[in-house]
Amino acid sequence: MKKFLWIFIVSGLCFSQSSKEKAKSYITDKHYEKAEHELISFVQANPDDIEAIELLGDAYGYQKKWDNAIEQYETLKDNYPNNANYHYKYGGALGMKALNISKIRALGIIGDVKQSFLKAAELDPKHIDTRWALVELYVSLPGIVGGSMSKALKYANELQQLSKVDGYLAKGYVYEYDDEPELAEKYYKLAIEVGGSITCYEKLTNFYEAQNKPDKAIGNLEQAQRKHQRNAMHYQIGKVCADYNIQLEKGEKCLKVYLSNHSAKDGVPKAWAYYRLAQIYKHKKNKTEALKWIDKAIAGLPDIGVFQDEKVLISKL
Repeated sequence: MKKFLWIFIVSGLCFSQSSKEKAKSYITDKHYEKAEHELISFVQANPDDIEAIELLGDAYGYQKKWDNAIEQYETLKDNYPNNANYHYKYGGALGMKALNISKIRALGIIGDVKQSFLKAAELDPKHIDTRWALVELYVSLPGIVGGSMSKALKYANELQQLSKVDGYLAKGYVYEYDDEPELAEKYYKLAIEVGGSITCYEKLTNFYEAQNKPDKAIGNLEQAQRKHQRNAMHYQIGKVCADYNIQLEKGEKCLKVYLSNHSAKDGVPKAWAYYRLAQIYKHKKNKTEALKWIDKAIAGLPDIGVFQDEKVLISKL
């Protein structure tokens, strides 16, 4: 009898652990609703499993179920008040909720968001994500409710002590927002020199586009392509050429290279490259080719409204 009970208990534990591992796999594969269902049952049976509670909060967060995520993270930070990550995740979920409700209601929770991030920063002097959150928070808030460029730069400096790349990117972000483009460009370029990741190049490209400097954006993308040899860069170059009606021959060539080498890891579906080619041929006043490519785009993704709008414009050539 005792042996039977022991086998039963062990089997139950194995089943429980299997459920949690299954939920982790679902999250990795971006099947967040399936992960949620697994974890709800698991947490009900194992209410003291802090990893499962955090995973459930994450599953809710990925689905933008902010109130549910807040509930899980609040449980964790209240029970483990010295854990910086729980304060960070609680503040993050609160912040995302604030972005999705009325401004008046959001004002009522901004103080809690800031307090949570500051507590996380205090508890963990090396918590990079928290410092990024504080940079973004102080930059985005109006001064009347606590926004401050000087405080944003304070945390950007702290980031630079922890990671030069993060610090430079954060400073570029602050100066871009504060309408100091020369300083923003300087720090984005420093991030590329020190780190040189795809993300670094993307930040500088986006900055150039925001500054209406498409030729510089294209030059930066070409540099990124030479360094990283990513097919996705070909699409990005073609996109800028199409959007700004510049360097059309280069844009056409890059988009066709992108299509000939396309794979799922490139991220952008072929239909969007067809659409960009249609734009380029529209700029060239080549109606026949433009219609050919926009029809291919529509066939690939028939529910995309901008494709239909583009066909109307091409038809008027």
